[in-house]
Amino acid sequence: MKESTKRSIDDRLKKIKELLNKHRYLYHVLDKPEISDEAYDSLFKELEAIESEYPESITFDSPTQRVGAEPLKEFKKVTHTLQQWSFDDVFDFEELKKWEEKINNFVRKAGLENEKIEYCCELKIDGLKIILTYENGKLIQGATRGDGVIGEDVTHNIKTIQSIPLSLKEEIDIIAVGEVWLSKKNLKKINEERASAGEAIYANTRNLAAGSLRQLDPKMTASRNLDSFIYDIDKVDEKDKPTTQAGEIDLLADLGFKTNSHTKVASSIEEIQDFYNEWAEKKNTLEYELDGIVIKINSVKVQQALGYTGKSPRWGVAYKFPAMQVTTTVLDIVLQIGRTGVVTPVAHLQPVSVAGSVVSRATLHNEDEIKRLDIRIGDTVILQKAGDVIPDIVSVVKELRPTKSKPYVFPTHVSACGGDGSIERIPGEAAWRCVSRDSFEQQKRKFYYFVSKKCFNIDGLGPKILDVLLEQNLISSFDDIFSLKKGDLLPLPRFAEKSIDNLLASIEKSRKVSLPRFIASLSIPQVGEETAYDIAENFGSMEKIQMAKYEEIESIYGVGPIVAKSVYEWFHDNENKKLIKNLLKQVEIEQVKKGDSSSLKLKGKSFVFTGTMKMDRVEAQEIVRKLGGEVSSSVSKSTSYVVAGENSGSKLDKARELEVSVIDENDFMEMMG
Repeated sequence: MKESTKRSIDDRLKKIKELLNKHRYLYHVLDKPEISDEAYDSLFKELEAIESEYPESITFDSPTQRVGAEPLKEFKKVTHTLQQWSFDDVFDFEELKKWEEKINNFVRKAGLENEKIEYCCELKIDGLKIILTYENGKLIQGATRGDGVIGEDVTHNIKTIQSIPLSLKEEIDIIAVGEVWLSKKNLKKINEERASAGEAIYANTRNLAAGSLRQLDPKMTASRNLDSFIYDIDKVDEKDKPTTQAGEIDLLADLGFKTNSHTKVASSIEEIQDFYNEWAEKKNTLEYELDGIVIKINSVKVQQALGYTGKSPRWGVAYKFPAMQVTTTVLDIVLQIGRTGVVTPVAHLQPVSVAGSVVSRATLHNEDEIKRLDIRIGDTVILQKAGDVIPDIVSVVKELRPTKSKPYVFPTHVSACGGDGSIERIPGEAAWRCVSRDSFEQQKRKFYYFVSKKCFNIDGLGPKILDVLLEQNLISSFDDIFSLKKGDLLPLPRFAEKSIDNLLASIEKSRKVSLPRFIASLSIPQVGEETAYDIAENFGSMEKIQMAKYEEIESIYGVGPIVAKSVYEWFHDNENKKLIKNLLKQVEIEQVKKGDSSSLKLKGKSFVFTGTMKMDRVEAQEIVRKLGGEVSSSVSKSTSYVVAGENSGSKLDKARELEVSVIDENDFMEMMG
């Protein structure tokens, strides 16, 4: 080929590429096309023809290379340069105010009172998170979020998305984060085609977008016409880094990314609420799905000062739109007595499916809530499940109320409370509790919990045996369990000598217990398993906990004033002091050993266990905590791993829906080392 001919071809190629990229940007990013689709296609075909004749002229960022790769055998794993986080959720203005209070507290602690606090409000696109890496302005990698630390390399498929530039407008090194989404129009079209072919249709745009991006054949991904919005910068040279979140969005747009224009910088949460209300009404007018808005502190300096919890950024939150709602009927209202004596009304419902799971119970919280709702047996109610929380009754459909229904009257006596069954209002709260603190029902529940795997883990000491021991007055306090002798048990019905020996051996084995389990076993009001671990980790010994001031307890992250008050008062009660003193004569507490950072390899990761497993689930959960991780009972976007055994149910389904990493117990044990 003559040099002049090569120069002429190269020049023509360059001009066509520049022209195609210009019109791609106008059409797919700015939504302002200047030429017809036919004209664009004609230029594209000319480029294909030239590259076909002169294949050595093909470059990685040529428009023809967006669908040029062969199908993959599998996706490669990639480790993110920076961990990918998920935001915590709020569901109403009151929760938003509480988040603002936390922000203000952290700002004061960080000494940033003089910083102007503004909030960048963005639409929360219901799509799939992607992480894009560019070097010298060239796209070198596109990855999914994965578990936040490790994702999947989907670069070939990312290239098929026309709104994502293969080359930026500047030769810059940058890691950008955004969302891939599918339009409602495309979902409808694809579902119509699948229905005609007798195939199952897709439930929503998010699931289809996620599935499309994870196709092994890029041509299949390209056929779905995915789109994108880019909204964050994870890494960029310090000289180029904007000082605000709004500035990051502006820089991304200047570099050629498609950004969402519906953003607002707010100076107050009232302005945030206005933005939320506006889009709650207008969301159905958009071509993409929304499930809320995202609120971020606008100042990058303040963001860096606030940092992260183990699960999410402190400086941002997702304000979700109203949850999925259904109607059902109230079959009964039943009072339950907890192990701390609190009386909780629970609505028994006609079973109904909401947010993907069947629900037949909903807590009514307290008497005030029953009066507020004016809920009655036989009523039709609106039930909602907000995120991963327990189902909640929103309101009563009074137009459907039975004609002979009567208002629910909260009783003055509950037989399960013991004594004469009297109940009393808890001072300063909307709840009621048993006057008798030692009812058989409460005692049983406390003992059941004390010996459970979450606490002392006394194998063989189940509810039936505990009931007998309590009924025969062989035990009345926790420490009594450890003073039981063979002669005490032999006269009891159904107690064989061998089973007694096994039980006493199990009791002996359980005398050594970790501090978190010891705290949890005491049935302190407001203190569950996770709070017990937080308290233990903070103080390190029972002596320090008993001497702790209210302010010290309240300062523990995740412990609010109500919990702190409950803990402080419990440990300063004379009867409880006696209980601990007697119990410590029988058992030994293993002191908390705070490891160095190298031993906390699971720090920042959260685990959910589900299904039937060969390993002991409680012990597995404790391993996670000792290595710095967290354990949760529900699956959310912030979950790092779901450990699934046999017969896993809704939690496994939820994990797949949210694209949370699912591992089996063998993978888990290998991970633990």
